[in-house]
Amino acid sequence: MGKETGFLELDRRDRDYLDPQDRLQNYREFVVQPDDGTLQAQASRCMNCGIPYCHNGCPVNNIIPDWNHLVYEGDWQSALDVLHSTNNFPEFTGRICPAPCEASCTLNIVDQPVTIKSIECAIVDRGWKEGWITPQVAARKTGKAVAVIGSGPAGLACAQQLARAGHAVTVFEKNDRIGGLLRYGIPDFKMEKHLINRRAVQMEAEGVEFKTSKEVGVDISFKSLNENFDAIVLAGGAEDPRPLLIPGAEMPGVRLAMEFLVQQNKRNAGDDEVRAAPRGSLLATGKKVIVIGGGDTGSDCVGTSNRQGAASVVQLEIMPKPPEHEDKALTWPDWPLKLRTSSSHQEGVERDWSVLAKRVLGDGENVTGLECVRVEWNNGRMEEIAGSEFTLEADLILLAMGFVGPKKVGLLAQAGVELDARGNVAADTLGYATSLDKVFACGDMRRGQSLVVWAIREGRQAARAIDVFLMGSSDLPR
Repeated sequence: MGKETGFLELDRRDRDYLDPQDRLQNYREFVVQPDDGTLQAQASRCMNCGIPYCHNGCPVNNIIPDWNHLVYEGDWQSALDVLHSTNNFPEFTGRICPAPCEASCTLNIVDQPVTIKSIECAIVDRGWKEGWITPQVAARKTGKAVAVIGSGPAGLACAQQLARAGHAVTVFEKNDRIGGLLRYGIPDFKMEKHLINRRAVQMEAEGVEFKTSKEVGVDISFKSLNENFDAIVLAGGAEDPRPLLIPGAEMPGVRLAMEFLVQQNKRNAGDDEVRAAPRGSLLATGKKVIVIGGGDTGSDCVGTSNRQGAASVVQLEIMPKPPEHEDKALTWPDWPLKLRTSSSHQEGVERDWSVLAKRVLGDGENVTGLECVRVEWNNGRMEEIAGSEFTLEADLILLAMGFVGPKKVGLLAQAGVELDARGNVAADTLGYATSLDKVFACGDMRRGQSLVVWAIREGRQAARAIDVFLMGSSDLPR
């Protein structure tokens, strides 16, 4: 694949970023994509490694060597066809996926993986620019109607595949715009929302109907859907946040990360987020901010806080600090545990690990600080270190500790669907069928909090399973 000696002749060269001081002035994307010549040269590094471990590393099983080779040859349109054969929305994954495929790349053994994510993004962006991406309208209609609950990446992928199979698909979204956490959980500086809008236009042309501001279980009963659709897909995500159960956490200055991120995305969209926010407007401007949680959502809070003009930002993680570099002999080609520094971290933050929050300080109305203690981990068990207590000043504490599963009130309570031991909707990865007749589940609502790329995979696979259920067989790819 590519140029036989490409990986020997060229070093890895990835996308560049605008300078932090420039990009902090706004919420626009700040990635600088290499020119076509550089991208073709980077694609030439894809070696004929015999066993493309990148296929297994990628949850949607992208056919990476093939489209790398096509880019190297300058056949961008064929590369787009190969890319779309496994991934409905590569412009999403090309921006916000952590790229487990690159961790699995054979060249990653020497820390020089192919720039798979950059090339993927360049292919699909080129496709939109050239007008190659058009609606794929089904040649015939089946007469079957499917309701998809939730318009995140799982719901969108499932809906698009089912519409292309000829089914009449209606997507129900509780928010005012489609996209789920893609829309309101991912900051605009990581993925601008016009990318979702143009996919929505494509999908509507393919026959998908979107009904926004319609929460099933609140505005619409699950029973009514069950009576009017031939199949129902539960793709509502995992939105039940992990709580901070310590004294003082009930104060107004302790807020959920999603509340903080959603408000800023609504501001960027021109909305009056104050009217929509039950606890009022939330800004980090001039405040000492503590972010509890060391994952991607915490990183997003860091980047957003800095753009709002926070006085300082501290990010705390309860787990130990990961190693700077993984042991390739032990981890490759699997996703490694290692220290990851995001673009938001580079913009300014103090990070600390092995820290447990103990008590929020304040007067009941205003937060003034956070009492913490250092911990150590032994055989998976956490122990507080005696005498290691310390206090951090804070005006605002943002909780980015992940999610414990889908919300149970409303939809799931009305449906009465069986849950698994972790509180997710019980369904396997073959038929995606739930305990209820003609009801299916996919994405985070089924698997728990996960990646966008996993949601797309599950949405596609669920669509095929539903097509088989409705028609007896399916031409949709699995």
